[in-house]
Amino acid sequence: MKAFKIAENIYWVGAVDWDVRDFHGHSYTVHRGTTYNAYLIIDEKICLVDSVYTPFSEELLERIKSVIEPSKIDYIIANHVEVDHSGSILEVLKFAPNAKVFCTQKGKDGFLSHFFENWNFQTVKTGETLKLGKRTLTFIEAPFIHWPDSMFTYINDDAILLPNDAFGQHYATAQRFDDEVPESELMEEAAKYFANILTPFSPLILKKLDEVAKLKNPIKMLCPSHGIIWRKDPAKIINAYQKWASGDYKKKIIIVYDTMWGSTEKMARNILEGISSDGNIEVKLFKMPVSDSSDIIKEFLDSRFIVIGSSTLNKGILPTLAALLEDLEGLRFKNKLGAAFGSFGWSSGAVESIETRLKKAGIEVASPSLTTKWVPDGAKLNECFEFGKKIAEKVKQ
Repeated sequence: MKAFKIAENIYWVGAVDWDVRDFHGHSYTVHRGTTYNAYLIIDEKICLVDSVYTPFSEELLERIKSVIEPSKIDYIIANHVEVDHSGSILEVLKFAPNAKVFCTQKGKDGFLSHFFENWNFQTVKTGETLKLGKRTLTFIEAPFIHWPDSMFTYINDDAILLPNDAFGQHYATAQRFDDEVPESELMEEAAKYFANILTPFSPLILKKLDEVAKLKNPIKMLCPSHGIIWRKDPAKIINAYQKWASGDYKKKIIIVYDTMWGSTEKMARNILEGISSDGNIEVKLFKMPVSDSSDIIKEFLDSRFIVIGSSTLNKGILPTLAALLEDLEGLRFKNKLGAAFGSFGWSSGAVESIETRLKKAGIEVASPSLTTKWVPDGAKLNECFEFGKKIAEKVKQ
């Protein structure tokens, strides 16, 4: 395991997790694996920025050893408490027990609660610096991007920003830079990452982007703690975050449904046909549970409208849709519209439940719900088609 040079005397010493397929307690699927990025800076003082998830400690140490002995590490910058970034700090400290650990005050509180050891902490605030020799590091607090302890580290002399969980992707690859991977894959994973993790913090992200811009520090390279490093065009992902956090959207609709005996599915497909008849609206159809909830949330990031359908079960929705609706309540997307549809037998309840949960998620219910009792006939299917056309008109407006 060798370190990878990303700039003069700055090395990537992280780990690639090719096998992981879920994250955050199985709430987020990662089809392309992930990386845990850590960075080693060689100067008069030796500095390690972040570490890797605990099972990859040996890989981190091997990469460090390919450059220097871990015992020579003077400083550890811990931008974030979460164990996928801090889990190997204990192993590093076994080699460098006197290394000083730099973090925010919330970070110190978090580390004490996670590892129960009073390390040689140095708490920092926005604007404070650390001189390594030729290089100087500047710290920028970034609370709730995405934990209260989070911070960024800026390498002044190289114009490199190490933003931890901002600007990352769950993306396992043998390449390290944005210009070495397919752009479509990269932006897909970056959008999915933002949608599933950072969406609730959009107002704070906008403020932090503005704060960083006002510092007028150039950014030649962005080195997040997951995925690839942005060196070709860091502004691309910064502009994308600006757009996503602002709630920008396309003329796009997603339909998500599940069905018990096929009636709600017939409704969904005819609603799709109604939307598609416009010809100028992007529309995607997802059936649960054969579709992935994390992927659906990624598609919703730049959509204007979500249409959710369910058969009624026990006066409520089918269980396969519950997790998605719960995620939407927590993520709190901006500038979104929604509608509900579904079939029922002797009693209704699914569409009412969907509408209630859409409202809780901050999604405006912009169309009356559409229901059918038992199996939709020709007239009802035509009503579904018209329902879709009306939704398309709202999106065009």
